[in-house]
Amino acid sequence: MADEPRRSVVRRLLSVLATFDAATPTLSLTEIAARTELPLPTAHRFLAELTTGGWLERLPDGRYRVGLRLWKLGTLAPSHRNLRELALPYMQDLHDATRETIQLAVLDGRTALCVENINGSRSAPAKTRIGGRLPLHATGVGKVLLAAAGPELLASLAEKGFRRFTRYTIVEPGRLTRTLETVRDEQVAFSREEMTLGACSVASPVTSESGEVVAALSIVAHSSVDVDRLAFALRTAASGISRQTRLL
Repeated sequence: MADEPRRSVVRRLLSVLATFDAATPTLSLTEIAARTELPLPTAHRFLAELTTGGWLERLPDGRYRVGLRLWKLGTLAPSHRNLRELALPYMQDLHDATRETIQLAVLDGRTALCVENINGSRSAPAKTRIGGRLPLHATGVGKVLLAAAGPELLASLAEKGFRRFTRYTIVEPGRLTRTLETVRDEQVAFSREEMTLGACSVASPVTSESGEVVAALSIVAHSSVDVDRLAFALRTAASGISRQTRLL
């Protein structure tokens, strides 16, 4: 019986982690306490321990999300691991050819989650890392994933309003809708200083055998670089990764 309290604590800690999912990637203390049926002081203590350990992150607005340590553990699961392993040779070839930053991202709730990244030697500094999140409306990978997600997600994001990162960020729902239509037609997306001044990106979808968009591959470069000329090489690499995913 001596081990029972210890097992009970473990179960309750796991119940806190289990409250996060694709539909609710961020939660407040009150929401977590309600979902786990834990008293607020207990939930607060567990959240503090999980945050200190890197399993969760506390955002500036006080809400919580999955931390980098837990995300790294999750990448050991077959789906993300296989995708990263398949994509990495193509990403490395693309990096060798362009010397720019190469990113691979997947849709995770209302953001793009970076699952692999190769930093370029001459590229603009990218504001992300493996396990980092990017907005869907202001980045190349985000636009690819948002274009494939359907109108419901776009409408949900528009209802809350789009953050303007720079003067070039597209925040008008109608204009963004037209941009996403072009992305679907051309299978390529551009972000020209919309996320960071001095940086631009071009992205293309990675698809499964059924044609579902499972990830987005991008090149991030200085705004002085003609990213249009990089689009062909990018789409070729994305097509190669897509062919490999169909062999799984």
